[in-house]
Order: sequence, then structure tokens, then C-alpha cells
Amino acid sequence: MITLYDYLPSGNGYKVRLLLHQLGIPFRLVEKDIVKGETRTPEFLAINPNGRIPAIDLGDGRLLAESDAILWYFSDGTSFLPEDDFERAQVLQWMFFEQYSHEPYVAVARAWLHVFGLDEQRKAQLPDKLARGYAALDVMERHLEGRAFFVGDRYSIADIALYAYTHVADEGSFDLARYPRIRAWLDRVAAQPGFVPITKGDFG
Repeated sequence: MITLYDYLPSGNGYKVRLLLHQLGIPFRLVEKDIVKGETRTPEFLAINPNGRIPAIDLGDGRLLAESDAILWYFSDGTSFLPEDDFERAQVLQWMFFEQYSHEPYVAVARAWLHVFGLDEQRKAQLPDKLARGYAALDVMERHLEGRAFFVGDRYSIADIALYAYTHVADEGSFDLARYPRIRAWLDRVAAQPGFVPITKGDFG
């Protein structure tokens, strides 16, 4: 059986859990508490030398890390990843956007306020995180004009990647009231077959 190394509050881990549930792929969850440094032990670094969750053990000696790489691996050949070459590239475009323009601000602000707490240095940096996070949300809101989903007008791993931290953005002090299209899209994602909340762990 597949083993997923994860931390339940993590949006990056949630991406993988959500897709596995929606694909009906059973997995065993092994939680690693990032606050306690459990991803920095020699045992975990042998699984992912970068010391981060999520990571997947495919059960045959193969290991894979980085949430979006894991999404791509499991979605390839399914309805969650388009067959058209250009649409596949668009999926990657939004996944890169999520990792470079969205996650470093929306997710980090949430982590500071919801998981790790604010020290003086983080408190000083928070306004910049919020400003850049709102800039990313502005891009998403504009893109969703006249669209139900991010690529090809159908649900894909681009939506999963962006949903993970957007739907808990309020925990990072982001106000989504100004984003009606994003809020409608969040509802559409949550209505997809096999959807599970971020707190859902093991399959079953």
C-alpha cells in the first residue's frame, strides 16, 4: 500500500490526500509534526532529503516528494489532467503560480498565524506577505471571470493545487469577501465527487 507522510494542517499535504480520495486510491497516513521537527530526523531525511512533507512511498522502493509532482504522477491518465498538450501546460502554469506567487504568501501567513505563531520578525514581515497574497488572489479572481475552473472549464489538479491554501486563507487573515468568483469556485470544488476536508486523513 502507498504510504503518505504528511501533517494534517498542511495545505500541500492536503492536495495529495484530496486527489487520492477522489481517485479512490487507498493509502496509509504517517503524520510528521513539522512543529516538533519530525521532518528533520535522519529517518525522514532518508525519505525526503529536503525535509518536507508531503512525501509518498509507493510501496515498491520508489519515493516521491513535492506536492505538485505527486499530483502530476497520480493524475496522469485520469480526468484530473487534460490530454491536450496546451491545456496540460496551462495546468503546470497554474501549479507554478501556486508555488511561486500564492503559497509563499497565503500559506506562509496562515502558518505564522495558525501553526507557528508570530515572533517580532514575522510580525514585521506579515504586512508584505498579506499584500503579496492579495495580489495573487486578485490574479485568480480576474482569471475566473466567465470560468468555472482554472483550465479547460473542468476540474483538474490545477484547481486542487490552488484550492488547498485558498480555502483556508482566512486563517492567514485574508478576507475573501471581496472575491465573489473565488468564493463561488471554492464551492464548486467542495461539491466535486469524493471531496474530503483538510482534516481528513487515511483513506476509508
